Amino acid sequence: MSALKLAVVGGGSTYTPELADGLARLRDTLPVGELVLVDPAAERLERVAGLARRILARQDHPATVTTTASVAAGVEDADAVLLQLRVGGQAAREQDETWPLECGCVGQETTGAGGLAKALRTVPVVLGIAEQVRRTAPRAWIVDFTNPVGIVTRALLTAGHRAVGLCNVAIGFQRRFARHLGVDPGRIRLDHVGLNHLTWERGVTLLDTPGATGGREVLPELLVGFGEQIAADLRLPLPLIRRLGAVPSYYLRYFYQHDTVVDELRTNGSRASRVAAIERQLLEMYADPALDTKPDLLAQRGGAFYSEAAVQLVAALLGTGSGSGSGDGAGVQVVDTRNDGTLPFLPDDAVIEVPAAVDTDGVRPLPVRPVEPLYAGLIAHVTAYEQLALEAALKGGYDRVHSALLAHPLIGQAERADRLTDRLIAHNRAHLSWA
Repeated sequence: MSALKLAVVGGGSTYTPELADGLARLRDTLPVGELVLVDPAAERLERVAGLARRILARQDHPATVTTTASVAAGVEDADAVLLQLRVGGQAAREQDETWPLECGCVGQETTGAGGLAKALRTVPVVLGIAEQVRRTAPRAWIVDFTNPVGIVTRALLTAGHRAVGLCNVAIGFQRRFARHLGVDPGRIRLDHVGLNHLTWERGVTLLDTPGATGGREVLPELLVGFGEQIAADLRLPLPLIRRLGAVPSYYLRYFYQHDTVVDELRTNGSRASRVAAIERQLLEMYADPALDTKPDLLAQRGGAFYSEAAVQLVAALLGTGSGSGSGDGAGVQVVDTRNDGTLPFLPDDAVIEVPAAVDTDGVRPLPVRPVEPLYAGLIAHVTAYEQLALEAALKGGYDRVHSALLAHPLIGQAERADRLTDRLIAHNRAHLSWA
């Protein structure tokens, strides 16, 4: 296969050097000849692109790195387009994580009222980008890493785009569990189920060999031997995890310990302010022409194993590699995609996060064993919110925003939804065409 063109919209992100490093290390999996970084922030983009070029050169990777502010020019004839943009930047994130606290609700950029605000800003922009891709690169796959991934991916799929959502939660668990057991990550298969940022690991199979079909269940062993470490990583009580008999994603803490998190955020401030400080420091480091490796500080930005997951997914979609990012065998990876009956208690057009077979024909969720009521109830509740959130993002209007907030399990009270709706619109008016 000839060298591929990969376009990254939001290429000025401080995550991008992580992607460049992954492309260099995994060149045999995904042979990229051109990496196009698209971003309107020119100075930031050039700093990021410069480091990406140096990372590739240090590892003798032949790909060229080009930059542009034009989405149309950047995505033209691309084989795959990766979306990692943040509408409104870190300043908008700071607001998302602050004003909900005034109403006694968690401030977080992917769930609750802050997550809805991000969806309202993001969905119209992403759909505009996707239309550019449809016109100039109609065979390209769109891989969405932009939060809230579930809602954004549902918008893309509803509009008929060749799209799939990606999150690093599953691959993070896979790598952590493999490290605990001292095995190759390819031997870990996850029973991962739920929605983006609302998932549980209900089982962990240790395969006989990477990609094998046979193995043994080791989740109870992990909880006995490494329960304290797992609980500390998630900041959840170990007795809760043992009672569940499953490992929830970190984001379940916003549901299982909502009031505790609100108190912590009021006392310690938002993560957004810490991330903004890390980003400023990273961009200063990226400007150093002697830097040709991703700095250790980048690990504190989040997105661990993002490059591996992205490379494996794109490689599977384009037929250049196995794409077995979940350790679930060749061509299987945990992704965000249409439900289509996989979880029978959800509508077909809901977007779920489960292991799926991935190849050049697309993405097909694997069968999922029945989901326990404790999880199914919350999944169904949040899915209903996501449907209302998408309607609000597509059509606008005070009442639609209010309905989505009222439906969210972390809100669900009329007076609170009133106050949150007023604040959301006030803080995001510049990004809402209908406000």
